[in-house]
Amino acid sequence: MKSTVVGSFPISENSPSNFKDKLMKSFGLYDPFKQSIKDSVIAQLDAGVDIISDGQVRGDMVSIFTEFIPGMKIEDGNTVIVSKIRNPIQEISIKDLLYAKKVMGEYYGGNIPEGKGIKGIITGPNTIVHSSRIASFYKNKEDAIIDMAHSLKFEVDAIAKKVNPVYIQVDEPFLSTGMVDMKTAREAIDIIHEGLEVPLAMHVCGILKDAFGDISKFNVDILDFEFAGNNVNLGVLEKNASLVANKKIGFGCIDSAVNTVDSESDVDGLVTKAIEIVGRENLLLDPDCGLRRAPKDVAFYKLKLMNEIKDRYS
Repeated sequence: MKSTVVGSFPISENSPSNFKDKLMKSFGLYDPFKQSIKDSVIAQLDAGVDIISDGQVRGDMVSIFTEFIPGMKIEDGNTVIVSKIRNPIQEISIKDLLYAKKVMGEYYGGNIPEGKGIKGIITGPNTIVHSSRIASFYKNKEDAIIDMAHSLKFEVDAIAKKVNPVYIQVDEPFLSTGMVDMKTAREAIDIIHEGLEVPLAMHVCGILKDAFGDISKFNVDILDFEFAGNNVNLGVLEKNASLVANKKIGFGCIDSAVNTVDSESDVDGLVTKAIEIVGRENLLLDPDCGLRRAPKDVAFYKLKLMNEIKDRYS
């Protein structure tokens, strides 16, 4: 049994504090988020997380991708589809992932231990399109979703090739809402998964009661759900465990919607039940969702508690 995070971590945008950084800023080369990536990585590792993220420090889960995808515009903070969606104009997350992996390597004295590593994370095509307004070109969201999947495939393949992650996670929270055409959604994920030589995970938060059957059919290696923040999903998993017997389960056991450290007995109880349902060898423990909104110390102690319980059952 390993541990991971869904992705985001609390950040602080930094200002240059020394001559070198001030000089870099004057040339437009200073990165105000670089320290936040380092802080996020070290906090995850200090807390005992096995498979880390880069902290997803640069913005909301949609705009951090659509900023670099032709056919998309951000107007008054909202994402708008204005023309045909094409391939990204540049790699989006590679630089941050490589830096995070470098920090991780330095943390471990140059050699990242077996069983630990970093994962790549992208926001899925269904969620990006359903979070956006179609202003022109597309007559329906389904065609836009397929084009978005082809666009994101370039980023996924770059992550796999250049970062060598433990796995790549696609965030698709909209799949639990009932708003998405599941046939199109599966086709989009198939496009992303095609030829991929590292495992693919899909994170879906929300209540799964009406969507679990469809979601279980997606061509992914890991399905990641929330269980701490609602009282429905555990029963859904228990009733339908046979549908996901060929997949690992990312098991959200920390409530990311509450900015206090979770009850140890509550988390322990969830993990114990998860082991009974799917087996510890099929579990990845993580929070329900990202922890960006939590105070830094609370986020750290939430992760620390999760990993103490992981170690108890590993």
